[in-house]
Amino acid sequence: MHPENPLHSASDADLLTILLGAGNSPPDQDAPTVQHILDYLGHLPALTQISAARLAQMTGQDEARLMPIFAAVELGKRLYHFSSDERPVIRGAEDAARVIADMAQLPQEQVRLILLDVHNRVIAVPTLYIGTLHGVVIRVAEIVREAVMRNSPAFILAHNHPSGDPAPSPEDIELTRMVIAAGKLLDIQLLDHIIISQRGWLSLKQQGLGFPNA
Repeated sequence: MHPENPLHSASDADLLTILLGAGNSPPDQDAPTVQHILDYLGHLPALTQISAARLAQMTGQDEARLMPIFAAVELGKRLYHFSSDERPVIRGAEDAARVIADMAQLPQEQVRLILLDVHNRVIAVPTLYIGTLHGVVIRVAEIVREAVMRNSPAFILAHNHPSGDPAPSPEDIELTRMVIAAGKLLDIQLLDHIIISQRGWLSLKQQGLGFPNA
């Protein structure tokens, strides 16, 4: 049974009003604007077929003010992508690298987990840390806790190197060993540690770094 969602019974206009106002303006103030948007669209799915710039032009709204609506649309697309059997299956490092391919272009270092179910399908790809160009401080307990909270029996650790060089540092290798050890205590398996950059990606497991008998 899914937890009750208080917005489940809200109308399309109610949901758009929440997004448009973002809690900063009275609902009555945004009602005419929301109705104008709905009248122009004709039906809500049309939001997936129009750009923010076009909707702003046709409804006389500021494009920036419409961005929360389009952010919600994009989130919906991503949630659908990871639903049921359409979730990616991770068979190896190449599959994992595709899932986090966007990290190669990030200007700041990020740390993500690819959480997997018992069939190695992706459950979620949460971002644990966003650092600076000089790196981040990573707590092993927080990494393993995320897998426990999502009931994930296995996961892949991933981070990017904004410098462009995917070669692991001694700290990256030691972190891998520590996460493996922490996972064993909770019967959660670290399958790989992927480092990605503009020059490509590297699997620590493939390189035999940090993984026993890799």
